Amino acid sequence: MTGDDWASSGDERLRPSDVLARSALLPSQSRDPDEPDSPFGLGAVSCGRPLLFPVPAEDLPAPLRLRALATGRHYYGMLVAFDLDELAEGRRYTSVRFEVSLDAEEAVAVRLDSDGGALGLSYGTGPPRPVTVAADRAVMASAARPGWLVRMAPRTGRPRAWSFGTHRHRFGWTYEDPSGRMFLPLTYGMHALVEVPASVPELSGRIGLRVDTVGTWRDRSVRRQATLQDAVVFREPLPGHVEPTAAAVRLCMAADVASYSGRPNHLAERTQSWLVRALADARRAARLDESAVAVQAQGDGQFAVLPVGIDESAVIPCLMGGLAEALLRTNQGLSPAERVRLRVALHRGLMKPADSGWVGASAIAVHRILDSPPLRAALRDNPGVDFVVGVPDVLYRDVIRHSVVPPLPDQFTEITIELPEKQFVEHCWLHVPTGEDS
Repeated sequence: MTGDDWASSGDERLRPSDVLARSALLPSQSRDPDEPDSPFGLGAVSCGRPLLFPVPAEDLPAPLRLRALATGRHYYGMLVAFDLDELAEGRRYTSVRFEVSLDAEEAVAVRLDSDGGALGLSYGTGPPRPVTVAADRAVMASAARPGWLVRMAPRTGRPRAWSFGTHRHRFGWTYEDPSGRMFLPLTYGMHALVEVPASVPELSGRIGLRVDTVGTWRDRSVRRQATLQDAVVFREPLPGHVEPTAAAVRLCMAADVASYSGRPNHLAERTQSWLVRALADARRAARLDESAVAVQAQGDGQFAVLPVGIDESAVIPCLMGGLAEALLRTNQGLSPAERVRLRVALHRGLMKPADSGWVGASAIAVHRILDSPPLRAALRDNPGVDFVVGVPDVLYRDVIRHSVVPPLPDQFTEITIELPEKQFVEHCWLHVPTGEDS
């Protein structure tokens, strides 16, 4: 998909499965009895179902992080979207006010973003690219709502939004253009960061919308205001939240793209998008709750800490199989210079989130394995494979040695990773996938 294709995808209407409600717009003021109905028929508005995703404390700005730790409150990203109907010929929108009113008054919006740039998204060739941790979580969550983040791309022909209601349970955005010439396209998306008490199990509320329009009737300008016939009610369960302060034994995974530094900027940007998508697809194949996965973007790589309490004997084979399928799809039709090939490492151990990442021996060791000469040589010497995997002896003995589904124990080669300059030595196992793995 080209950059133009991605830009235009933000103009697409909401998918039926993503529409929460479609509500008629009714005039909120009386009209001249001589005016016919048709020029001022305002149609309806389609409101998308709010998309919620957890934002752990370690991903918050410092003041909010301290507040989360002190109060125990949880934070969620909230993506909202709506579509306006086209007006009758000669009539234009001049103002649109979109408002969210939460039922729990203790739940408040602590940040409001009207465009992807403010959220931390970079737009160019391919899908929006996250340049902040908050944006990375939004990208992962929005996989279920294709095009929603593209709606937030800064584009000509769209009025600027002004937000209101920060630190309140009633908040929203207002788009204004007195001329009415900028209200194209008619598809909109916004983001809010919402603070919610730990005792609140779901987020419910109402969506309201008011529009102002202008048109000509009998050689005079006529302005009309309209609102939704009925407020749109929503009720969404709050997704699983990553406990920000708990130290626990977790499985982690690191991945890195081979030959990335030699790629020109446009290809490097596309490669990052391919990488993020392939790894997310692999986790979905392993049936992991994406909202409970802590992901750190690293440009040409990614470090992910998986949820506590997973069944590694089921997750690891599915993760590897899912990654193989995702890279096969990604590389289909790509030239050798574009192809995405990965070094991948897994590790397990006691880890805890800190102010600038994860603390724990396994968080360090997994990157030592990832960058080791044996993994680099394995990928270089097997040009036909899309990835190679390194695991520590503890994972091999506990999980892989007992596996009856691919990758099987005999598909691993025993290696020793020794990095004197890092004072690191570990007994590991190397897997180079073949066609027999799946």
